[in-house]
Amino acid sequence: MFKRILFIVVVCNALYLNAQIKDPLIAKDTLAQQKWVDTMLSSMTLDEKIGQLFMVAAYSNKDKNHEKFIANLIEKYHIGSLIFFQDDPIKQAELTNKYQALSKIPLLIGIDGEWGLNMRLKDTYRFPWNMTLGAINENSLITAFGVQVGKHCKRLGIHMNFAPVVDVNTNPENPIIGNRSFGENYLNVANKSVAFTKGLQSEHVLASAKHFPGHGDTATDSHHTLPTVDFAKERLDSIELVPYKKTFEAGIAGVMVAHLSIPSLEPTTSLPSSLSKNIVTGLLKNELGFQGLIITDALNMKASANFASSEEINLAAILAGNDVLDVPLNIPETVIRFKEALQTGELTEERLDYSVRKILKTKYWAGLNSYKPIETQNLLADLNSFENELLHRKLIEHSITLLKNKEAILPIKELDKKKIAYVKLGDGENDSFISMLRNYDNIDVISSDNLDELISKLKSYNLVIIGYHKSNTNPWKNYKFNNKELVWLYEIARTNKVVLNIFASPYSLLQIKTFENIEGLVVSYQNSELSQEISAQIIFGALEAKGKLPVSVNNAFAEGEGLKSTSLKRLAYSIPEEVGLSSKKLNKIDSMANIVIKDQMAPGLQVLVARKGKVVYRKSFGYHTNEKKEKVKNYDIYDVASLTKILATLPLIMELEEQHVFQLETKLGELLPSLKKSNKDTLTVKEILSHTARLKAWIPFYNKTLDSITKKPSEEYYQKKMSSRYNIKVADKLYLRNDYKDSINFIVKTAEQRERNGYKYSDLTFFIFKQYIEDYYKKDLNALTQNHFYKPLGANRTTYLPLSTLPKSSIVPTEIDDYYRYQLVHGYVHDMGAAMQNGIGGHAGLFSNANDVAKIMQMYLQKGYYGGKRYFLPSTMDKFNHRYFEKQEVRRGLGFDKPQIKENEKATCGCVSDKSFGHSGFTGTYTWADPETEIVYVFLSNRVYPTMENKKLIKSNIRTEIQQYIQEAIINEQY
Repeated sequence: MFKRILFIVVVCNALYLNAQIKDPLIAKDTLAQQKWVDTMLSSMTLDEKIGQLFMVAAYSNKDKNHEKFIANLIEKYHIGSLIFFQDDPIKQAELTNKYQALSKIPLLIGIDGEWGLNMRLKDTYRFPWNMTLGAINENSLITAFGVQVGKHCKRLGIHMNFAPVVDVNTNPENPIIGNRSFGENYLNVANKSVAFTKGLQSEHVLASAKHFPGHGDTATDSHHTLPTVDFAKERLDSIELVPYKKTFEAGIAGVMVAHLSIPSLEPTTSLPSSLSKNIVTGLLKNELGFQGLIITDALNMKASANFASSEEINLAAILAGNDVLDVPLNIPETVIRFKEALQTGELTEERLDYSVRKILKTKYWAGLNSYKPIETQNLLADLNSFENELLHRKLIEHSITLLKNKEAILPIKELDKKKIAYVKLGDGENDSFISMLRNYDNIDVISSDNLDELISKLKSYNLVIIGYHKSNTNPWKNYKFNNKELVWLYEIARTNKVVLNIFASPYSLLQIKTFENIEGLVVSYQNSELSQEISAQIIFGALEAKGKLPVSVNNAFAEGEGLKSTSLKRLAYSIPEEVGLSSKKLNKIDSMANIVIKDQMAPGLQVLVARKGKVVYRKSFGYHTNEKKEKVKNYDIYDVASLTKILATLPLIMELEEQHVFQLETKLGELLPSLKKSNKDTLTVKEILSHTARLKAWIPFYNKTLDSITKKPSEEYYQKKMSSRYNIKVADKLYLRNDYKDSINFIVKTAEQRERNGYKYSDLTFFIFKQYIEDYYKKDLNALTQNHFYKPLGANRTTYLPLSTLPKSSIVPTEIDDYYRYQLVHGYVHDMGAAMQNGIGGHAGLFSNANDVAKIMQMYLQKGYYGGKRYFLPSTMDKFNHRYFEKQEVRRGLGFDKPQIKENEKATCGCVSDKSFGHSGFTGTYTWADPETEIVYVFLSNRVYPTMENKKLIKSNIRTEIQQYIQEAIINEQY
């Protein structure tokens, strides 16, 4: 039995090793590769062969002396490879072309690009660190990451990337690996390494696993001293070596050998692993069967450089079994030493040829047999395309990890019941996090130099978000809390409901002794702008948390833990390509906006485009007024005029109809007893909302309140100071007699009907419904819309009477009124009829910004659902978004405007679906949503400045032209 078991073990080991010995450097056209290698090798001198072993450090940010130094090494010593460090991609490309032109045999170009070229080069794209990627469940995303890095390398003439880091980081105190590792689980590290390798090498860029045989469980930095890995061979074989075995099976082309002292593998403890024949040849080549290119870690590092003279170290590295010497020192002396070794037999030419042949095979595999110079035109654009951010967003979104969610505190629901504060810990930037949080709700940033004062300030809040922000400059930066921060964290958590968000290494959690009082815990891993933005979106349920913790946190959280959060279907924020739109085509909106400003169609404007629930274009242009003193910002608000109809009054109407308070066939006389026996008695809800009820278009109520001679507000109706009788504020220091509200209702009631049947747009519909709704609820539209919709939606910058809640500086003025109020209308509704209703009209009076308008339109697009709350049934939305008089060529739905039917109408660009809906506003506003394309479009401006006679915007049809651009931006989709 023993013999049978032994036989099975031997056979299995043989099969295993056989799987390992497949040469990853063999090209598809094997015969052509072999012929090229043989031809090159046979023509090389001894000096040229020795030169192939050197991979010299080259810099693109050094002076001409450095360039001459490299050129000399190429021409005189025939070096075979360069590894580029800092700093500029265009300069590197130019230098690469120059150096390649000097070399008889094309140079192999390498780089350390663990998180992309940005690890070494500015003006290139930075992807997340491995620890962040280790939290991702879907390894296909890691492959995609490898592909993208491969594309960048290839574009810049780089043939070998010294990545992935396959070290299993089981030591939290590791000073050099840490965030560069995929984590502490060897299988997760192995799978991520394989995925990255496959992606990178699919672009014909060689991957190189590092740092063999495993640098994860060390507490010292090999750049400065020789770390010791004091584990038995069995432990190394079961943990550290697993990712190497897996990547070898996957066909990784290269391995970088670390400078470590490993007594269980190399008895001479002072001998670095990179110089150990037992480790490089015995373990890596013979036992593990690796046939690819073997490269030392940088030989200028103290862990190897302190062992002996440079030339002796370089020779020892080759004798140990390495093929390429990375960043060798003293090359002239090394060449002399190698020749001496060849003469004495210490080094044989057969051994030299073995490595040179492998290097040449590598160069052929990388395409250097048909070398072409790097094209520098459009280089930066190619290295910084939208595909980078698209991938980066996916990586971050899938990595962010929810570790604790007591009482389902996340995502944040019921915004109308929340008062949220934000407190910052750490010394990193946090602007992007705060800015994104404020897209969803009012967030007050609370700070103090005194803990007691801070706790006192937080008493009025029922939720505190604590952001721990540390530097995102590089993965070696200090991530630890200081003692003061820990004390403050414990005390804030003891006295408040808290969500803690860690924008740093998950190892920072090791310092927290208890998580008992922390209700929500999120790990965002890095403090990049994207991490901050996406994490904020997860907190509010626009995106879902999907990540798993790549390392353990004492006994509190195990490696692999991670809760999945739910989506509340709030608007998210992304880039156009993520939702199938072209950034380039959407950027045409900029030029249209600039025309608006240049031609003085309006002093300024906001434009927003969302698709598939994600805002992908959101910009502000110009100034508040033509005086150009205050630039328009995204959070500034505009008088949205008739958009009030569908943003304020209509949702209340839909709500009441759904509750069966009335029906579409209900007559106005039944709704409002005051209309009984009037000429509006028998008009139905359906008719007036479809604008087919023969109501007048509008009534200039204010005319009757002007002095007949001066044409200014009559003292009979107005005073400059508020009093019990004059308390309707129509503008600054101008108060209307409070009984005039009844006069307006009477005028609407007794107004003559149009004689002709058919469609005619009318404001009076919403005067009537304002009266009905306010009578029904015994509250005004401002209170009703806030409580029923805006507060729970998080539309915190949407309001009537904006001066009562928002700073005047954030309100865009409308008109310089020279016909009624005789002043700059700033913070007061432009519409005269709404102003005479104390600024709260059913047809006008609402102020908002593009972001908030989009929230409401997205709620409509989602059939009445938004932010985890259902406002209407889908059937209600369908009922109101329907043309009931289409046969009479009436394009309107119920309250909603719809695309034109007649050729002479200009409701839309004519390029949206019949299912789409929206509205326009007199002040130069417009919003539209299309269920088919899932697009929401918002355009806000104050085109009535300086006066409403400024009709350039209307005549230009610029709002619908932009709508056309949006439709044309859809990528490869037909609607």
